[in-house]
Amino acid sequence: MCCLLHSQRFQGDQAYVGEPSIDTPHKKPRGGDITPAQKRSNKAKAQKRIVVEHLIRLLNFFRVASERFRLKAANYKSTILVICGLVRWRIGAIVMCC
Repeated sequence: MCCLLHSQRFQGDQAYVGEPSIDTPHKKPRGGDITPAQKRSNKAKAQKRIVVEHLIRLLNFFRVASERFRLKAANYKSTILVICGLVRWRIGAIVMCC
């Protein structure tokens, strides 16, 4: 995570515990419980994270981002951008004109 700016904050799951710029859910201590405020915080973080997880699932449907890219490397960026455009169109984030 050396390329992240200190001023940037990111949401992450339990895999990123300990990273200073990634906000992770509160972990239940051994033999204890988390406070109601921490539970509310975890729920809010999960609600934000699930949106991103669903978008990643839609991108993986096209299998370009989840498998080895078999076309020319020069075409990778434009292919990913086209797929992102298709996903945005599918979820209604962009409007096609004409």
